[in-house]
Amino acid sequence: MEDKKVLLSVKDLHVKFRVRGRILTAIRGISLDIYEGESIAIVGESGSGKSVFTKTFAGMLDSNGFISNGQLIFHDDELADTVVKIDGIAKNIMSTSLKKLNEYSKLEFGAETYKAILALESEKKARSGLSAEEEAQAEAEVQELVHERTEAFNLKQTLDPHKEKAEIKALTDKINDLDKQIKDMKARNERLAKEKAAELAHDTAYQAQFNEKMAALKAKHAQEIQAEISPETVKRNEILAKEIYLSVGRYPLASRIKLARKLADALKKAMEMGVDLNDDIQRSAVFDTVTFRVRYLDETPEQLHGTCILNLANMHYAKDWTKVRGRRIATVFQDPMTSLNPIITIGKQITSVILKHQGCSEVEARRRAIELMHKVGIPKAEQRFDDYPFQYSGGMRQRIVIAIALSCQPKILICDEPTTALDVTIQAQILQLIKDLQKEFGYTIVFITHDLGVVANIADRVAVLYAGQIIELGTVEEVFYDPRHPYTWALLSSLPQLAQSGGQLYSITGTPPSLYNQIVGDAFAPRNPYCLKIDTLEEPPMFKVTETHSAKTWLLDPRAPKIDKPEGIHNIHEKLMAAYNIEEGGTSNG
Repeated sequence: MEDKKVLLSVKDLHVKFRVRGRILTAIRGISLDIYEGESIAIVGESGSGKSVFTKTFAGMLDSNGFISNGQLIFHDDELADTVVKIDGIAKNIMSTSLKKLNEYSKLEFGAETYKAILALESEKKARSGLSAEEEAQAEAEVQELVHERTEAFNLKQTLDPHKEKAEIKALTDKINDLDKQIKDMKARNERLAKEKAAELAHDTAYQAQFNEKMAALKAKHAQEIQAEISPETVKRNEILAKEIYLSVGRYPLASRIKLARKLADALKKAMEMGVDLNDDIQRSAVFDTVTFRVRYLDETPEQLHGTCILNLANMHYAKDWTKVRGRRIATVFQDPMTSLNPIITIGKQITSVILKHQGCSEVEARRRAIELMHKVGIPKAEQRFDDYPFQYSGGMRQRIVIAIALSCQPKILICDEPTTALDVTIQAQILQLIKDLQKEFGYTIVFITHDLGVVANIADRVAVLYAGQIIELGTVEEVFYDPRHPYTWALLSSLPQLAQSGGQLYSITGTPPSLYNQIVGDAFAPRNPYCLKIDTLEEPPMFKVTETHSAKTWLLDPRAPKIDKPEGIHNIHEKLMAAYNIEEGGTSNG
């Protein structure tokens, strides 16, 4: 894929959800480059993280979900290009920011001493109570008991007080016992913390030594930050002040002022800690704590010009998402009836999207909508423009959903199992339509499915997900005909098309692991018939098979025993070609 442009770069992405007082980690460290114009399939069982992964970069996470780590860099030159007007407010914010930055820059001279002060304070805090590790462990133990109590209470609420008195009593006793355990555990932790604090308070030798060291460090730091900053630092700060305004200029006035202050504070902290703000990556990381950074390029007396790194993981402003969602990244969901409004005409639903994002007249929006209806295969589009969704068949409704998604010519089209609600014949037509339209519109397809069979008809590359991680990635030919991960073997073995007449359908034993708990070793180990001892102890790295193919399994370690894939998937090429009516060139006759 070297000759293709990276459109979306996902780096070490972690996505979590707050669920009934607990944290569920749905995505665990995904890194993936998605290229311009390609078709990539995201495959895995229900609950593997497929939809959560794509909702993350489409800005559609549920309200209890959040990105705890990682980057989602969207490469779009048009969106990245930023211009802000230099008016009185802009000059005032930049002037105030520059004044602050020049003052804060003196802190850079004392960065090493400041870090020594923090280390000394941290050491004392650790001795005066529970350590950070002990606190985390204690909190985890309490939360586990709280969760168990919640589950017991919820179960109790479902029981019939007339018929299930014994069960209710047992659950009541369990809840009372858990309440006591929680209370005792909290009291124990408080007692341990107090004992350590008392022990430290009576350690006069340590207290004297600490006070002497701290006084010396603070005196040294106060002396260091009296130095005058260089002209080079002043020039750097002038650019930083302009980048602050470039980064906040799109916000309303009140937010602009508030965010400019926050950025100045973030830069102050970075200077205090000795962060190299001349390094582009480190500077962007500091800005990312508040809002994504717009890099200064040039200016005129009337305006500042810059370019931004669009990190979707750090996009919180609703108007920023309106420029991305729909216009750049669109989604086709699996059930067209839940995607369409039943009381609004088909034509109105298409034109409303066009009017919102493209700013054209209603006449032009109607013309474009009818043209799109023709393109997605709606017969007599002019006459059917004012029909309601119930007057369309399931396949036709899905074509309309595709038309709406394409109305703003997005760069990425996410297809979230778009054929699940359709019969087999219509499935093939919709898949072919998506591929045919890709040739005309040039969008990238991200196709979510649990059916590896569908992948053969749609994808250039395949990413196999399990328990929130990519466990195998390669071209469609590599993943189908040379799979390397036991989970991929199991998915392929489950294809009904590979079953022998009169034989038993293969199914994967067991269930995916709970994502509430920390997973030790390989997440697939409990269900893996080829499990090695190391699979239960240590998480495998991603082993490279070819330049385009990699798999996350210890079986690829040179020290691992030689294990061949199951007999049932040794020669699946001909069966799949026949089952999905695919020609040797990779296209369907569908």
